[in-house]
Amino acid sequence: MKILITGASGFIGSYIVEEALRQGMETWAAVRKSSSRKYLQDKRIHFIELNLSSETDLLKELEGHDFDYIVHAAGVTKCLHHEDFFRVNTEGTKNLVHAILKLKIPIKRFVYLSSLSIFGAIKEKQPYQEITEGDIPRPNTAYGKSKLAAEKFLDSIGNNFPYIVLRPTGVYGPRERDYFLMAKSIKQHTDFSVGFKRQDITFVYVQDVVQAVFLALDHGKDGRKYFLSDGEVYQSETFSNLIHEELGCPWWIRIKAPVWVLRVVTFFGEYIGRMTGKISALNNDKYNILKQRNWRCDIEPAVDELGYHPQYDLEQGVHLSMEWYKENHWL
Repeated sequence: MKILITGASGFIGSYIVEEALRQGMETWAAVRKSSSRKYLQDKRIHFIELNLSSETDLLKELEGHDFDYIVHAAGVTKCLHHEDFFRVNTEGTKNLVHAILKLKIPIKRFVYLSSLSIFGAIKEKQPYQEITEGDIPRPNTAYGKSKLAAEKFLDSIGNNFPYIVLRPTGVYGPRERDYFLMAKSIKQHTDFSVGFKRQDITFVYVQDVVQAVFLALDHGKDGRKYFLSDGEVYQSETFSNLIHEELGCPWWIRIKAPVWVLRVVTFFGEYIGRMTGKISALNNDKYNILKQRNWRCDIEPAVDELGYHPQYDLEQGVHLSMEWYKENHWL
């Protein structure tokens, strides 16, 4: 079996590449010229440079190639300008699919990695209820809106394209950089959280996302969309408590600030980012993500239809992540 993985140099993509190799697939890693290949060192990997911003370029780059499966994991989670989310996450997906269709590449399955963020802040009246596939998405971030637009594009194609959408909640694990910032802060003796209203959070370890990808290739139903989490619901402080324990319980100051404080911080963070040209982790999108109170989601369709069974709970996943960060001198 021949598989193409976009975003192969990224956090999730690099793990998908590893699993494809483990399963004996002919593995093609789509990268950009500027992409780091630090986690793509296996000599069995075939590399292909794809310019997802140009359908014309993609037609030339993909011409003559056949793939059984394509996993589209390329995308951006942080941008200086909101229009960049749509240029990469939405238009990049459109360009890739249009090229596949025009070249008549006979794929058996196209798996698109979307996000729970497409639903935004819904069902936030306590007690919180699980977000289900029947709920109406109301994304409150540019990232979520760009992912939803890509999903709607896939829906518009019709029955002649065998796609499946995966909607993971917060993905963490070794090599991940956003949640790593929390670990770095805790090591430096500060734990910062926002809002006094109860927050229900969900997580999924990167290897469980990879599990779902390959289950979707074999067992998914065309046009279906599946939520992914580890099946548990946590409180906002659980993640930081586990990190604190894994780091040997350094002394720390726990700061819980009102939401308006976060609004001020992210406003200036985004402004400074645009002035300096450096993307800040504290931006307007992050404000909406951090203030959201309900991240519950229904994974039963993935369990029933894909045979998805999460292997890592948060305690185990945090342990493995912190060990990797320490061994690789991130912490």
